[in-house]
Amino acid sequence: MIVDGLLQFIAACAGTIGFSILFSVPREHCPLCGFIGGMGWLICWSLIHGFHMGTIEANFLATVFITLSSRIGSTVRKCPVTLFLIAGIFPEVPGIGVYRTIYYSILENHDLSLSYGRETLGIAIAMVLGIILVFEIPQKTIHKIAGLGKR
Repeated sequence: MIVDGLLQFIAACAGTIGFSILFSVPREHCPLCGFIGGMGWLICWSLIHGFHMGTIEANFLATVFITLSSRIGSTVRKCPVTLFLIAGIFPEVPGIGVYRTIYYSILENHDLSLSYGRETLGIAIAMVLGIILVFEIPQKTIHKIAGLGKR
């Protein structure tokens, strides 16, 4: 399980860094983008496989981590949060769910299509709610978490 987790983390980091390059993130920020995306995916993966949590709940918690890390990273690095958030959320996007929904819809297997569609929509809503939740945290609190607050 540890080896699988490490491989999942490395693959998610590589994918996130690749997406960061395509998204034109400055090179000095790519490693942090990769780390945020890799850790977010590792959290989601380990909650699903290690703690047997549902995919929607695991994606919500991973999205909360990714968004919080992105806000802290953008505060420390003094750059827009979208650099880290969009790249870091990349491994969480339920693309395979959308594919399976359409695939089974074309095959007229409406039960599987509806099942994958509900799960994909649930993941997407959970991701949006996770982002909204973290963006409701005041910037002063983020500064304190990042260690940049007044002392």
